[in-house]
Amino acid sequence: MFLRFAYAHLAPFLVPALILFALYRLRFTKTTRYRFSLAQTLAQSGLGTTSYHKPVLYFLRLITIIGLTLLVMRPQWVDERSKINVEGLDIIMAIDVSNSMVVFDDEKDQRSRIDVAKEEAIRFIEKRHNDPIGIVIFGGEVLSRCPLTLDKTMLKEIVGSLELGIINPQGTWLGTGLATAINRLKNSEAKTKIIILLTDGEPTPPEKINPELAMELAQKFGIKIYTIGIGNEQGGFIHTPLGIRRIQQSLNVTLLQTIADKTGGKFFRAKNPADMRQIYDTIDKLEKTKHETNIFSRYYEAFQHLLWFVVALFILELILRLFVWRGV
Repeated sequence: MFLRFAYAHLAPFLVPALILFALYRLRFTKTTRYRFSLAQTLAQSGLGTTSYHKPVLYFLRLITIIGLTLLVMRPQWVDERSKINVEGLDIIMAIDVSNSMVVFDDEKDQRSRIDVAKEEAIRFIEKRHNDPIGIVIFGGEVLSRCPLTLDKTMLKEIVGSLELGIINPQGTWLGTGLATAINRLKNSEAKTKIIILLTDGEPTPPEKINPELAMELAQKFGIKIYTIGIGNEQGGFIHTPLGIRRIQQSLNVTLLQTIADKTGGKFFRAKNPADMRQIYDTIDKLEKTKHETNIFSRYYEAFQHLLWFVVALFILELILRLFVWRGV
């Protein structure tokens, strides 16, 4: 366990301000002094103060202010255990979040493709207890949403929060999305590394990396790619002011089949929500291998403990100033 600060970016502003405050108090703040005829008598009676009292009180006040500064920066305890042995494989889920994912494929089940994909991805994550999983999303841009982690609660929250429009939805950068997923797996020490690629369209230019190059990279790093093509030959449905309308879409089945074959994976066609669930159940039956993996660190808030420490210092200063060293 070690301490970190969630808002450490505030340090360049808070630390200089704290230093300036301390210097100002030391150099420019003067305590009012009174001269009167009974000073010697008061000192002998114990009502006066000696020279070491003020530095002690100043030190307590400074520590209190430092504590308040640290509270602003949100202290957190970090569980530094970063490796565990697990029986499983490393998985990256690459999910299409382009505009076409708003389409639905079953008039009886009118959930959009993205909603079905999210629900089944979460269900899949819940079943893979010992497998590190990461999330990549792609549309007209690509975003690595989460690196490999065993924190299933966080993974489910991330997948559940996916919405069209998080990134540019105009386009399908399939090759770049694949390359980003591969980059997350290339340093993995797992014997089995897979990517589950889910899309309902075909690549659109301009892409930084074309699907063929991404496929070669996957082969180089020994990564299997399981491709899921959403939609059937007749197209899908959308809601319009005039009711439900069927639209035609282009799904590059040949490309998805080639990517899966060349990397040792498998291609699936999800024509409706029921197919999607069956596909994820099939992938869930993959082989498992024992390996050591990196996991995300867990963070525990240290705010409350530090707050009580600061309050205790403040109360101690008040007690000393009001009841012990009354003349200060």
